[in-house]
Amino acid sequence: MNKSELIDAIAEKSGLTKTNSAKALDAFMATVKETLQEGGEIALVGFGSFCVAERAARQGLNPQTRKPITIPATKVPKFKPGKALKDALVEAKPAKKGKK
Repeated sequence: MNKSELIDAIAEKSGLTKTNSAKALDAFMATVKETLQEGGEIALVGFGSFCVAERAARQGLNPQTRKPITIPATKVPKFKPGKALKDALVEAKPAKKGKK
C-alpha cells in the first residue's frame, strides 16, 4: 500500500474527505518526525511505539575494495509493534501449504 492508497483507506473508514485524510496523515507523519528529532517517543497503546535507537560505530568492509572502513555511530527510527497488532497478524496468517 502506498501513501495515496492509505489516504483512500483512511477516508473510507473515517468518513473524512480525501483532502482532510491527506492532511491528517501528513500531520501525523510530521508529528512523529518532530518528536523523534527531539529524542522523544510516541506510544500508541495496542498499536505500537515509535522511538529512536542509537547504533554504535563499527567496523565494516568496503564491498568494492574489501578494505576495512569505520561505519560511524548514528541514530535510527524504530517501530516496536504492540501486542494487539502482533496478535492481529497472527490471527490473519494464512495456513501454510507444504509437507505434512
